[in-house]
Amino acid sequence: MELTTRGRYAVMAMAELARHGSGQGASEPMALAAIAERQKLSLAYLEQLFARLRRAELVVSARGRSGGYKLGRAAADISIADILRAVEEETRMTRCSGEGDVGCLGETRCITHGLWQALGLHIAQFFSSVSLQDVIDGGPRIGAGSAPETSLPRERFAAE
Repeated sequence: MELTTRGRYAVMAMAELARHGSGQGASEPMALAAIAERQKLSLAYLEQLFARLRRAELVVSARGRSGGYKLGRAAADISIADILRAVEEETRMTRCSGEGDVGCLGETRCITHGLWQALGLHIAQFFSSVSLQDVIDGGPRIGAGSAPETSLPRERFAAE
């Protein structure tokens, strides 16, 4: 699965806002132009994304000379899943539409449907477990938590 620019840019912009905008309750809102410049993102695209983020109440806007955006709540209370949902980003891994009884192959599901569906659920759970604060603090640590770290033996892939 690859997130679209919509989801990636929304997370990047929200992390920038949380890191430099001092989060919820900040006295000065952050201008979208500053976020766009720091993250090398399109300002026009950010305007569209922030309209969705505002409707989801993840950000609040301030008008005026020093206008811009602030977080709608504390960074620790905003999950990555919240951001992705706000900009209508899916974590679906199957090629099924999810509507009705139509399957991957027309009338039936493909043989790997359960695998991709389980992966999509795992990704959704991961995004729900990571807060915006986690991201600005350096992100979730690989191998942290209850999941075991896995690796394949190097010799298995050595040239023969």
